[in-house]
Amino acid sequence: MTLRDFGPKPRLLDLFAGCGGLSLGFEEAGFEVVAAVDNWPEALAVHRRNFRHPAIELDLGDVELAKAVLSEWTSGVDGIVGGPPCQDFSSAGRRVEADRADLTEKFAELVVAFMPRFFVMENVGRAAKSAALRRAVGIFESRGYTVDRVVLDASRCGVPQTRKRLFTIGFLDQEGTDRAMRALAEGLAAEPMTLRDYFGSALDFEHYYRHPRSYARRAVFSVDEPSPTVRGVNRPVPSGYPGHPGDTAPVAAELRPLTTAERAMVQTFPADFWFGATKTAAEQMIGNAVPVRLAQYVAEAVREGLMSRENPRTSRLASRSA
Repeated sequence: MTLRDFGPKPRLLDLFAGCGGLSLGFEEAGFEVVAAVDNWPEALAVHRRNFRHPAIELDLGDVELAKAVLSEWTSGVDGIVGGPPCQDFSSAGRRVEADRADLTEKFAELVVAFMPRFFVMENVGRAAKSAALRRAVGIFESRGYTVDRVVLDASRCGVPQTRKRLFTIGFLDQEGTDRAMRALAEGLAAEPMTLRDYFGSALDFEHYYRHPRSYARRAVFSVDEPSPTVRGVNRPVPSGYPGHPGDTAPVAAELRPLTTAERAMVQTFPADFWFGATKTAAEQMIGNAVPVRLAQYVAEAVREGLMSRENPRTSRLASRSA
């Protein structure tokens, strides 16, 4: 039995949606996105160009305002997904929790305000040990969600990139959460996906440059390994790069970084996905996005959770189709 046997597509709201990695992944897995929400105008412009559903500009940090605005979009919604901004948990930024970590709790407050059947919250792996996440989980559990979490490496989920992300998932029935988490564990690929695995013969290079955070780290990578994490900046090879023992090739004249379009495809966006914002904004959106195939992998596990016998919506849809 598949989710389609139950009739209508499950409907969801995508918060902190950015350019749409989560939205697209869930759509690919058979969900209907009712609306996407963010407060970054350039990302919303990209989202609107690539999707049919509305993309709403809204400050989700103002929970009471967000509740009022979103109430018209949440009727009949089965789930809420989203990736609250993670810079304050990331190794790329300050290694302390600050104002934006608070958005993790505000995501939880918005979820319990509308009480959908499930939620999915995405963040960087290091958020797993944060106080903000513990408080958010407490908010979910106080309203009856069974919550679990897992750090997934995108390279084991159909993405040619080593990118570790935390997914916190909850259903209003324990069986739903258990089924989803079991599907996440059982579906992982045995080996990480390399760029060559993903692109095949389409690549016209063997090695490429990815600017390191410091010259103590390597910067030259092979297409026969997963890409390192795609970040929100993309820089050319500097004249002063000294090389590194871990580089897969010496720095040479033909060595270059991945293009913006290539970076988007490493994030598993389709080649025709429009990133027509400024180059700086496009690079940041691409780096911030959830890889589409990673989102789809999670969505397919959530779909398994929706098969739960205890899920009221499942029972209702099953009886409707009988």
